[in-house]
Amino acid sequence: MIFAFDFAFTDQPWLQTLIGLAVLITVAALANWLSKVIVLKGLTRALALTHFGEETHTLSRIAWRLSYLVPSIIVQMGIAGVPHLSDTADTIIRNVAAAFSIMTIAMAISSSLSLLNDVYQRRDDAAERPIKGYVQVGKILVYCAAAVLVVSALMDRSPLILLSGLGALAAVLMLVFQDTILSLVASIQITSNDMLRVGDWIEMPGQNADGDVIDIALHTVKVRNWDKTITTIPTSRLIKEAFKNWRGMSESGVRRIKRALLIDQTSVRFLGAEQIERLKRTALIAPYLAEKVGEIDRWNRERNAADSVNARRLTNLGTFRHYVEAYLHAHSGIAEGQTTMVRQLDPTPTGLPLELYCFTNTTVWTDYEAIQSDIFDHLIAILPEFDLYLFQEPAGRDFAAGFRHAA
Repeated sequence: MIFAFDFAFTDQPWLQTLIGLAVLITVAALANWLSKVIVLKGLTRALALTHFGEETHTLSRIAWRLSYLVPSIIVQMGIAGVPHLSDTADTIIRNVAAAFSIMTIAMAISSSLSLLNDVYQRRDDAAERPIKGYVQVGKILVYCAAAVLVVSALMDRSPLILLSGLGALAAVLMLVFQDTILSLVASIQITSNDMLRVGDWIEMPGQNADGDVIDIALHTVKVRNWDKTITTIPTSRLIKEAFKNWRGMSESGVRRIKRALLIDQTSVRFLGAEQIERLKRTALIAPYLAEKVGEIDRWNRERNAADSVNARRLTNLGTFRHYVEAYLHAHSGIAEGQTTMVRQLDPTPTGLPLELYCFTNTTVWTDYEAIQSDIFDHLIAILPEFDLYLFQEPAGRDFAAGFRHAA
């Protein structure tokens, strides 16, 4: 658009230039107003009738930014028609308007990439393969290209001339963008190997992270810890350092219990006939005791082992171990078909560990803890029925009882 002014009423060039600039600015402002008030409002109403929903605001923002191209293009085309404007001023204004147009387009493309990520997040498999990191890389590339074009426009030179000089700065650029490059490589490895998803529970002691992943970006991964604090982990650290992902446990639907009772070894002894008869009243181990007593009696008769040294006898600890196994198999909170066992570990100065190894049929944290507590509450309470005791460091009540007994 070129304006040609012929002011017959004055012979002052500066006034013609001033009036020409005022007319150009007025036309650009009017075009900007028309594009925003008429076009954008109509577009907003049209989008409100569509199924875009939450993306309507983003689409309107993209159109709002693109509307600035209208006055910019008018200024670039109309500046040549302003009379008596110096070539230097003409070039500067045109180049600044061109640079403004480039930045406007870059910002619109950036918003479009954000919209693409928002739409992708609505997919069912978005948490498994997030694209936020790639979108951020795309934004970086867009702004880098825009920066080259803006500088070229302001210098009124070809972008190829500027790019040819960047070869010498490659090492500097690699140093400046090393974190971005490392994060990009890490994001690709994490996504391609399915190492991490939004919603996964991870443990990373080196970064004080223990909780759910709430965001996976190019440079950082955010973890909401169980105490509701947020830990931000550099993406590259997830490749360099070890972390535990509990997704497998969540997907399996079961969660492991692995905890030991520390038995006082001085309470381990053989069971007498009276104790065996008393324990036979316990429904969970009555079949085991009947079978075991018959097996031991036959073994002793065959070998004529009548004395206490050579004869086989039941122990209270072995009987209790079988009781715990039967109790776990009968418990409604323990998963069937999973490994369930009770085993002795190496004796320690603080007692003989009797470890329970089994899986609950739920992964819900509160339910898991309730099942585990219920099991150990029962086992601790029933231990004296087998004449067994837990190891416990002497406390004030122990010393007081000892002093009363001595007195």
